[in-house]
Amino acid sequence: MTTTPWPDHPAYAGHRPRTPYGPPAPAPSPPLPYHRLALSSGVHRWWRPLAGTGLVLVGSIVAMLGVLLVAETAGAVLNRPVDDEGFHVWGGIGETGQALLSLALLTPVVFLAARWAQRRPAGTLSSVAGRLRWRWLGRCLVVGLPLVTASLGVMLLLPDGSGGGADGSERVEWAGLPDFLLGLAMVCVLVPFQASAEEYAFRGWLTQAVGSWCRSPWVAVVPQAFLFAAAHGWGTPWGFADLVVFGVVAGVLTVRTGGLEAAIGLHVLNNLLAMGVSAAIAGALASDETAADMVWTQVGVDVAMLCGYAALVLWLAGRHRVATLSPGTPPA
Repeated sequence: MTTTPWPDHPAYAGHRPRTPYGPPAPAPSPPLPYHRLALSSGVHRWWRPLAGTGLVLVGSIVAMLGVLLVAETAGAVLNRPVDDEGFHVWGGIGETGQALLSLALLTPVVFLAARWAQRRPAGTLSSVAGRLRWRWLGRCLVVGLPLVTASLGVMLLLPDGSGGGADGSERVEWAGLPDFLLGLAMVCVLVPFQASAEEYAFRGWLTQAVGSWCRSPWVAVVPQAFLFAAAHGWGTPWGFADLVVFGVVAGVLTVRTGGLEAAIGLHVLNNLLAMGVSAAIAGALASDETAADMVWTQVGVDVAMLCGYAALVLWLAGRHRVATLSPGTPPA
């Protein structure tokens, strides 16, 4: 009669524990900070973040083409006018809505990349808790609302550096109540999804992709900030710098609070208020200008707001003991 070796027998060396009637039990995972959550699946390989990034790029292109195809089909059915390039014209509100919807679809694309390429739960992109912490997101929105509102109000009173703005030399026309209400409804419906999708792509996916290779959070935070700024186009040097600061602040808050909630709250408030004001101005939603076109006076106000928001959120996170590490799993 043969005896069965105990678990500390040399025959067990190098083997993962097995369940009685199934595959090997998952390897235990230690608590991880947010930027290292790509390692939580236990099957990480160096090539998986690269494969997932390629999937995100392809998926974003497919999503954009899908929205364009739907818009063109609807335009043909409704007999919309056509521009010089042969595309159907939907006006400033409709075309802005198409752009926002294309960006909003980044969220499911990034979730699929996490599931398929990295074999981990999509919720690990949201926070160390494996989900979006709604109560914490609500607190961030409450903290950020007065700051973003005050910042936008001050910037609207400043000269824009091109002869318009506070000196009154450029006339601003009211969009009219029907157009304003339609534009505001479109902004309120789509902007939260658009802004959160950008956070999932840059502060979420890119931060964790780099963090899967590097332990330092700064190595994970800085590259996504520059890519975030470049994705908004090349405007003024001041505008580009402001977007880099936004990306760094949002990235630091994501790592220090263990999730995307603080960054999502800031981004949603910023875009909602800015585009809500644009909906009231004739032709503003059709403008190609972005935050990359800001002048230095506006950048100074915005950076002050970002620093104030970051300080308040970090203080609030410490007071409420917001988790910054994943729970981890014990040995089987």
